[in-house]
Amino acid sequence: MDNVETGPRPLSGTQWTITGGGQQAVVVQVGGGLRAYRVGGVDYLDGYADDEVSPGSAGHVLAPWPNRIRDGQYSFGGRAYQLSLTEPDKQTAIHGLVNWLPWQLLEQAPDAVTVGCELPAQIGYPWPLRLRTRWSVGPDGLRAEHEVTNLGAQEAPFGLSVHPYLRLPGVPVDEVRVRVPGRSRLLVDGRMLPIGEIKVTGSEYDFTEPRRIGDAVLDVTFGDVDQGPDGSSVTLTGPAGAPTVDVWADPAFGWWQVFTGDTLTGERYRRSVAVEPMTCPPDAFRSGRDVIVLAPGGTWRASWGIRPGAE
Repeated sequence: MDNVETGPRPLSGTQWTITGGGQQAVVVQVGGGLRAYRVGGVDYLDGYADDEVSPGSAGHVLAPWPNRIRDGQYSFGGRAYQLSLTEPDKQTAIHGLVNWLPWQLLEQAPDAVTVGCELPAQIGYPWPLRLRTRWSVGPDGLRAEHEVTNLGAQEAPFGLSVHPYLRLPGVPVDEVRVRVPGRSRLLVDGRMLPIGEIKVTGSEYDFTEPRRIGDAVLDVTFGDVDQGPDGSSVTLTGPAGAPTVDVWADPAFGWWQVFTGDTLTGERYRRSVAVEPMTCPPDAFRSGRDVIVLAPGGTWRASWGIRPGAE
């Protein structure tokens, strides 16, 4: 008889802890995402308990699309597709297909872990993908390296984002100063779907220079990102002398979503700021904007990370 694991197990599945240079990160089996990140024993990630379902998609890898698709409908290669509506109140398909799948351990070292999963072809997304993420900690903070391969015989549309919620120790969201390198933002309707784009210059959404969040309610997609050779970054800082944290992403991520947690409930309400590097904007499968097309057998790679420091 095969050995079968019985008894209770953490709701987020197997936990893989990596450490190095005074840092500790916890990666989980469910979704293959990041549950915790600490430096010197201080939490910079607003994560969740091992026996808790990830709230607000905290720490998730979002693929093969980020954000929302209107009515779950899109066309690709001359064919129309219908996805399940995973956000029923807004009639959208949200956050892709891999954030609740079990990911498997592929490689492990004290300071790094590689996890992966295979997304099968299915109704609404008939392209099989292999996904891998290497999480590591080192002198430059936490680093995530993503690799996605099209296992099918046809071209596949693809996009990816990640969903970390950041906290500054002892600093309320209202007191956080944020810098976002996006020179434009998407205008959205009541379903949080894009209906236009506008420059942020001189507006309440202009965070191209560090600015206090205050009572601003943010769930904003920033585009027209000012990229350098190594990509771009969003920086959160506290009052003078308080810690700072930088979320960087390589040039593959041309969009940033910043969310102040106003729709979360209980203790999580405006407790942290989700800073999401995205390869494409919301509803990209319908607009075609910045959608990655993976050739049969083709592999896409990109990296991002979190750099905590002192002001």
